[in-house]
Amino acid sequence: MSEQHSVVEVSAKDLQGPGVVFCPNPKMTQWSTHPKVYVDLSHDGEGRCPYCGTVYRLKAGEKIAHGH
Repeated sequence: MSEQHSVVEVSAKDLQGPGVVFCPNPKMTQWSTHPKVYVDLSHDGEGRCPYCGTVYRLKAGEKIAHGH
């Protein structure tokens, strides 16, 4: 039996620094269900929350700005 997880598509403006988003995010109905963690999308445009399994995916055509 496979477990279903939410998939959240994010745009570059949703990123909290160089290619990361945080989970839980404020749009979640139970946003305080686990500690805030940063999910790295910078390697392949996708990452998974280790607590709830939510997948965060960069929207098609969006680019991660790499600053130095």
